[in-house]
Amino acid sequence: MSHSPTVHDSFSLTRHYAASPGRVFHALSDPQAKAKWFGGEGHHILIRNADIRPGVTEEVKAQWPNGLETHFKAVYFDVIAETRLVYAYEMFLNGAKISVSLATVELTAQDGGTTVKITEQGAFLDGYEDAGSPEAGTTSREHGTGFLLDALGKALEG
Repeated sequence: MSHSPTVHDSFSLTRHYAASPGRVFHALSDPQAKAKWFGGEGHHILIRNADIRPGVTEEVKAQWPNGLETHFKAVYFDVIAETRLVYAYEMFLNGAKISVSLATVELTAQDGGTTVKITEQGAFLDGYEDAGSPEAGTTSREHGTGFLLDALGKALEG
């Protein structure tokens, strides 16, 4: 079987939330709190499992109204309360693995709230190119991660 070359990409995004590092970390690491913002609206969750500790996995599989099925499978390597999460994850579209990524989430107390910086390094596989939105200057993955960070912010406000 022939495979297309792997395409690599990386990005960093930063958001500031008017919430303590403890509250932000809870929203990132507690399964019930994370379910309120991670995965978005408009689709049916097929699988949601999370145990955010080193060496343990998180999995979210969803069916979208247009029939698209997305599947996120992560393993956590470093979890430091109120400070950092490091995990690697596989992403699948309709059962086909499209990427493997390393993500680092860093939390810093700042200006009475918390600054969150996420850095992601991705390997896009077998012809999947994360072209995204050239007019917006972002890849699909970067746009999606920004969307999730915005959803996190809304959850922290509520």
